Amino acid sequence: MTAPRRAAIYARVSTSDQNTENQLIRLREVAARAGWEVVQTYTETASGAKRSRPALDAMMADAARRRFDVVMAWDVSRLGRSLRDLVDLFENLRALKVDLYLEQQALDTSTPAGRALLQMSGVFAEFERAMIVERTKAGLAHARARGVHCGRPPASDALTSAIRALRERRVGMDRIAKELRCGKGLVHRVCTAMEQEAANVD
Repeated sequence: MTAPRRAAIYARVSTSDQNTENQLIRLREVAARAGWEVVQTYTETASGAKRSRPALDAMMADAARRRFDVVMAWDVSRLGRSLRDLVDLFENLRALKVDLYLEQQALDTSTPAGRALLQMSGVFAEFERAMIVERTKAGLAHARARGVHCGRPPASDALTSAIRALRERRVGMDRIAKELRCGKGLVHRVCTAMEQEAANVD
């Protein structure tokens, strides 16, 4: 009887107010369905750009020791710190004859289709998009923690009053934006607020 394949799970979250439990639950379900034995789990909290990733480094060291046959991760963005690092990781796993399973990309390099997909650029393009989003969120959270206002500056009272005055004269929103040289989005927000105020009065 053939021994079950040995699997290692790697799960990462970016901030301390997140947890890896949902990733772990889903990946354990996949392993059970595939008949794989989960022999090691690696978890850590670290941003995608952070250079120090002890759990990831420990996983790669154990891969070199042949302690498992497949690495499982929730998403390609969980694994890499940069596109170059991601390519190196894939190459190292391939050289060690350790397969890779990525849940969100439906990628399993133990199959011919999975190996072909890994060679295509779509996985790497998706990684870059995910990393941009993650870094943007991390930057905004860091700025908010320092008390920095994020987003567009609020409109001045004078501009808001001017928009209201023109709207009360039944001037169209596009015309208001043009006359006051302001964004259509701002005009729409002010006019919508006016409509809601009027509805509440009625």
